[in-house]
Amino acid sequence: MASPIESLRLKVVDQVRGVFNDSSNGQKPVPPSPDALFEPNSPIRMVHADLVGMMTGGVRGLLLQMLHPHALQGVLDHSNFREDMHGRLQRTARFIAVTTFGHRDRAMASIKAVNAIHARIGGTLPDGTPYNATNPRTLAWVHVVEAQSFLAGYLRHVRPDMPGAEQDEYYRQFAVIARALGADPVPENRAQAEAIFRELRHDLKTSPEAREVAQLVLSQKPPGTPPGVQAMIGAEAVAMLPGWAARMLRLQRPVLTALPARAATWGVGRTLRWAFKQN
Repeated sequence: MASPIESLRLKVVDQVRGVFNDSSNGQKPVPPSPDALFEPNSPIRMVHADLVGMMTGGVRGLLLQMLHPHALQGVLDHSNFREDMHGRLQRTARFIAVTTFGHRDRAMASIKAVNAIHARIGGTLPDGTPYNATNPRTLAWVHVVEAQSFLAGYLRHVRPDMPGAEQDEYYRQFAVIARALGADPVPENRAQAEAIFRELRHDLKTSPEAREVAQLVLSQKPPGTPPGVQAMIGAEAVAMLPGWAARMLRLQRPVLTALPARAATWGVGRTLRWAFKQN
């Protein structure tokens, strides 16, 4: 019979797995493979293994992605995000897990599947400008803000003293996935990431639709998420946004609540790491 502490640990593990995996359809966590695209204990696997860093970074990245008119229009035209925001986030998390930790054949199959989906996505912006999901520059924006955001979440909540060389290696590793998806340009270090971010920022535009998606992302409450956790994750994600991006989305960056939110999120992260340490 499990001890009370062990029972609590297993309960936490089950709750979190339920958030990230569609257990109703028999989906199970992705088992780490010795034949993955990336070596065990390499920077990309360390960053992508931390749940709190990935959740806060993932929300930040999605908020920034929605400021790109082409990325936003693809979501508006080709997804049911209003009815299934959790499902969309769940599928994104699944893709990251498979490509980071799964067997390399499974990772490449997942990338091929996403490329096939992107090939079918296209249309026109409200001003008549055509768009498609295979545009390398749009994919570059999606990638660079994801990479910066995941790394920012990890640095903020887990390892603020991560050496610069390891941070650069993270970008080099993540570039493998980005190039396979057709993104261009793709950064291979922090300096390149900053340069590409500054260049592509000129493509951004605010809109009522971008602000609507931002509110939906921040207000979602995935089934099984412990009470208050999603609010903390959202507050941290907004706190990590550049000020200009928060203003474009009309999001108020936390001031008086910033420190409590960060402390609470740090505590959640410590609890999750304890719960998963034997899994």
